[in-house]
Amino acid sequence: MSKIEIYTKNICVFCDRAKNFFQHRNLSYVEYNIDENTEELKTMLKRSNGQKKLPQIFIDDYHVGGFDKLIELESNDQLNNILKSR
Repeated sequence: MSKIEIYTKNICVFCDRAKNFFQHRNLSYVEYNIDENTEELKTMLKRSNGQKKLPQIFIDDYHVGGFDKLIELESNDQLNNILKSR
């Protein structure tokens, strides 16, 4: 099973949407809230090559990006391939 990681903050509609997306598909994920642990912000920026928008989503070592990119992958039937290939 692929490891899904989501970097979030407390007040973030798109963060909530990303978490709901995975919950509705019964996919577990690890959440790193940068408001609650500022060290996670440094890690996120390094992993995302400086991208600051939230959420930042990773599937194993694959950087999905934000919620819009997640939905784009789902719409193009690419998300399942990413989940299976990791």
